Amino acid sequence: MKFKDYYAALELERDADGDAIKKAYRRLARRTHPDVAKEPGAEERFKEISEAYQTLSDPEKRQAYDDLGRHGSGEDFSPPPDWESRFRREGGQPAGQDVDLADLFEQMGFGVSGGAGGFGGGFGSSGGFGQQAGGFPVRGQDLEVTTELTLEQAAQGTEVAFTLSVPSRRADGGMAREPRSGTIRVPRGVADGERLRVPGRGGPGHGGGPAGDLFLEIRLKPHPRFRPVGHDLYLELPIAPWEAALGAEIELPTLAGTARVTVRPGMRNGQKLRLAGKGLPRRKEGAGDLYGVIQIVMPEQIGDRERELYRELAEASAFNPRPSFEGAATHG
Repeated sequence: MKFKDYYAALELERDADGDAIKKAYRRLARRTHPDVAKEPGAEERFKEISEAYQTLSDPEKRQAYDDLGRHGSGEDFSPPPDWESRFRREGGQPAGQDVDLADLFEQMGFGVSGGAGGFGGGFGSSGGFGQQAGGFPVRGQDLEVTTELTLEQAAQGTEVAFTLSVPSRRADGGMAREPRSGTIRVPRGVADGERLRVPGRGGPGHGGGPAGDLFLEIRLKPHPRFRPVGHDLYLELPIAPWEAALGAEIELPTLAGTARVTVRPGMRNGQKLRLAGKGLPRRKEGAGDLYGVIQIVMPEQIGDRERELYRELAEASAFNPRPSFEGAATHG
């Protein structure tokens, strides 16, 4: 028979009192319960601490366990010669061969321990989670789902449908996952990367504990015209060379239509025109800004008259676009 160190399982010294045993179990169970734990091996760890708690929380069973002596976990051992006669309860059976420690106690009449598939220690497979000795309410698991919205949906608010995989308990006490569908109302003014918390829409609680929360992460779909940065919007604003030189009044698209803006004479590539309050609306009040980023665009083809005008401009202008190149040849 392999020894199990129940004290080590609950991270306790052997002289721990009943209150310390209960606190240790609750602390570890909250961390490893399969309804809330995500790390690999949590279910096996939960079974281990449940089995330990079932033994150490019963004074008579704990005395029987202590009288088995001290051994290392996994070490082969045999009970002392008079051990069974001293601790076997009424109705208990002689210890069988090839049993583990949990089965040994069960055969001795100590009842079903927390191993062998069930979640003991107040997490019974009958659904009485938290109703048995040592049970306590456990809050349900928080769940997350991601949704993609268009800019228009983010600006106006919308309703999104979702499907989740939610932990649930099987009839045999094991854990499974089942799909859950629903809808969530998304308020106007959400931004890319924002997380919305929906209280009580997560995994179910147990033992009277509250349900977890549902978190909805917002992702904005790429837009053919606007680029969101927080609640501000950016778009490229193409202008002709003569508009850049002379200035112009032009129509700028917005999410809600168009707005008329003034291009000042002499504007250069990359400069921005700002329209206050024309970006994405904010949740409570106001809105971000809309920025038009100047892009001076040359016509792909020009006619004879345009070419003639450009020649006249070249002859008349003293503008040098490459002053930093002057003298470069003498430094080579």
